[in-house]
This record gives sequence, structure tokens and C-alpha cells, in this order.
Amino acid sequence: MANLLDIRRRIRSVRNTRQITKAMQMVSAAKLRRAQERALAARPYAQMLTNVLKSLVTRADVYDPATGEPLHPLLVRREEKTALLIVVSGEKGLAGAFNANILKAAAKFIDLKKDKNIDILAVGRKSRDYFRRRYPVASESGERKGPIQIVGEHVGLMNRTQFHSAREIAEKVVRLYTESKVDSVYIAYNEFKSVIAQRLVVDDVLPIRAIGEQVHEMTEEATEEERKRRLEAALHAGAGVRAGDTTEMDKKAAAFATAQVDYIYEQPPVELFRDLLPRYISVQLFRAMLESEAAEHAARMTAMDSATSNASDMIDSLTLAMNRARQAKITTEIIEIVSGAAAQ
Repeated sequence: MANLLDIRRRIRSVRNTRQITKAMQMVSAAKLRRAQERALAARPYAQMLTNVLKSLVTRADVYDPATGEPLHPLLVRREEKTALLIVVSGEKGLAGAFNANILKAAAKFIDLKKDKNIDILAVGRKSRDYFRRRYPVASESGERKGPIQIVGEHVGLMNRTQFHSAREIAEKVVRLYTESKVDSVYIAYNEFKSVIAQRLVVDDVLPIRAIGEQVHEMTEEATEEERKRRLEAALHAGAGVRAGDTTEMDKKAAAFATAQVDYIYEQPPVELFRDLLPRYISVQLFRAMLESEAAEHAARMTAMDSATSNASDMIDSLTLAMNRARQAKITTEIIEIVSGAAAQ
């Protein structure tokens, strides 16, 4: 059995660790609230842009009347030979299985598409490190390094997601699809609705099939045990377990550009699609990055709550061991004194 001094040092060390994990939990809870607010603030613009595109599709020709070809390359559908997978992960660890789960989902998707060429665009340090250890980076000449290769890396964006970062990624994605270097685009990320309601999804981004509708190629729901753990962590940190009520805001956004009137557009449909469709892709990527950022903070808050709880249990166990050791030491000293007195 360890001596009392060693046990006291261990208890002091675990208490210091508990203070750190508790502080990290509260920091993640504060960041989660800000991330939720930013995600909600971006929603009306995304809804209004979607409505404008829907209105344009119903009032303007999507296909050239003469040739029957789509008026924008992002509407063109081709046989899928090369797929681009955008993987949105976190920048740091200490978030439980957050990064491991998204990377497992990406690996499962790659396995489903094993008969096709796959280009990977990693967003976040964890996904960049994971894929770099497994697949080659594409050459600048455009020659493929293998059936699976990395075509882009974006690190440092998920600490605080900005729209210009999503727009840069979207511009690259649009260029690859327009130049027929990829035939389809997917994005793997953590879909966030509230602290409890989260799931892993792989969404279809390109080609654009239906404006405003999400097409899930893969989904993975959280288990009941994970939901309970998230609920406990949110209650301990004082974070809201439900998403904010945005009913009125959503109604106003949904009603935008839906009036049953015949609009007269100055620009021809080709120019309108050329400007709006790339922006639509940028908004989709921005939404996914915002939701992934919020999900990461929620996962870190849950992980730090579990670590704090485990530290408390360890302190209780070590305190019990210390009391037993002290009691044994006192008993031994009493026996020695009594034995010495009896010997005299």
C-alpha cells in the first residue's frame, strides 16, 4: 500500500486536474452559446437566398430552349467517376469521440465508393493529419497519385468560422466541378440542432438536384446513452438543452420572394444563375462549418464534464485509501506501544 505522502500528492494532483477540466467545460459552454447564436443568425440569409433561387427556377428557364443544356455548369449531371469529399473536423482534441466519429464516417463513405476515384478536401487539423497519414497529396501538375488523394487542406478555420473562408472553399469546389475534374461533391460533418440533437451526416452538394433540399447520402444518429451524457453535461454547465425559438424569424425568411407575381429580371437567366448558384454553395458550406463548430464545443463540454466527474470519483477513492492507510498506521503504532509496555 502506498504511504500517506504519496496518496496526498496524488489527491492534490487530481484536484488540480479537476479544476482544469471544470474550467474547460465552462469555456466550451460559453463558446457553444456563441456558436449557436452565429448559426441562428446565418439562417435567415440562407433561407432567403434559397427562396430567391426557387423563385428564379419557377420563373426563368433552367435549360437552354435551343440545345436543352443546363444554363449553368453546376446543374450539369455526369456519370460519377471522380467524387470530391469535404471532411469538416475539429482543430483540437479533448472533445471525446467527436473527431474520431467524423473520420470513421468519412472512411465508411470512402469504402462505399471504393470503385470510384475520390478526392479529399480536409477542413480542420484533425482531418488533415488523419488523411495525410493514409493518402498522398495531389500533384500540382494534375496527375493522379492514386484512386484516393488529397486535393486541399484548410487548417485553422474552425476556431471561429468566417464566411470568407467558406467562400474560398466553395470557389475551389465550383472550379473543380466546372472544369469536370470531379463529377460529384459531398460534405461530411456533424449536423447540430441542439446540445442533445446531433448526428453525423454526409450530404450531397453537387450537382444541384433540388434547391433548398438536403440529400443525405449517409446519416448516423447518436445513441441514447450519448444523449443522456450530453444532457447531464449541459445541465452541469448551465447550457440550454434546446435550440432557440426562431419561429417568427423563419416565417419571415420563408415568405421572402414567394409572392405569386410575375417578376421582370434585368439580367438574363444565365447571368443570374452564374452569380447566385456559387453563392448558394458557399452558404451551404458555411452552414455546415457553423454547425460542426457548435457540435465540437458541445462534444468538448460533454467530455470535460465526464472528466470532471471521473476526477471526483478518483478523489473519493483516494481519500478512502488514505484514511485506511492512516488508520492502519495508527493501529500499528498502538500495537507497538502496547507490546512495548507489556514487555516491560
